[in-house]
Amino acid sequence: MRDPYQVLGVSPSASDEEVKTAYRNLAKKYHPDKYANSPLAETASEKMKEINEAYDRILDERKRAKSQGQNYHSYHNNRSRFEQIRMMINNGNFPGAEMALSGIPSNERDAEWYYLMGVIQYQKGWLEEAYNYFQTACRMDPNNAEYRSMFSRIQQQRSGAQGGYVNQGGGAPCGCCDICTCLICSDCLCDCCR
Repeated sequence: MRDPYQVLGVSPSASDEEVKTAYRNLAKKYHPDKYANSPLAETASEKMKEINEAYDRILDERKRAKSQGQNYHSYHNNRSRFEQIRMMINNGNFPGAEMALSGIPSNERDAEWYYLMGVIQYQKGWLEEAYNYFQTACRMDPNNAEYRSMFSRIQQQRSGAQGGYVNQGGGAPCGCCDICTCLICSDCLCDCCR
């Protein structure tokens, strides 16, 4: 099942009332009675089932946190916030993960926040940005093996051939000299083939 917060369209840090409001709005929109004689009846029924399951999962998670004597939001912020984002990254939902990370206030951004943002930038191919995020994560938590491993990996790529990033496709690296050489050769061929 998808991330329950994503199904309801709310942030994991949303209040109980915000979650309930989102659930009610979606329930009104997709209630099967609204689509009784429509070809969309089955789709609406499936959507309603997904909405109900998501709402139930969120309520259960919050009840568990309260029964363990924890304030839900501190429990959630310390445990589940990045768990959900890691799940999104693992499922290839990089835009959703980036949006969730961006929604975290800057004063709450810890080493893991920078690490996960680095992973997203790396997956997008924005290697210089990824390098900077990994570097910050390692500076904030120098003993974390996961952060150090990824930072080391990108450092090796960064110091690859000709001081630039190595082509991830496994081919020869492409630097600005290679591009200039190609352009000069193309120009020569055009002059020769007139």
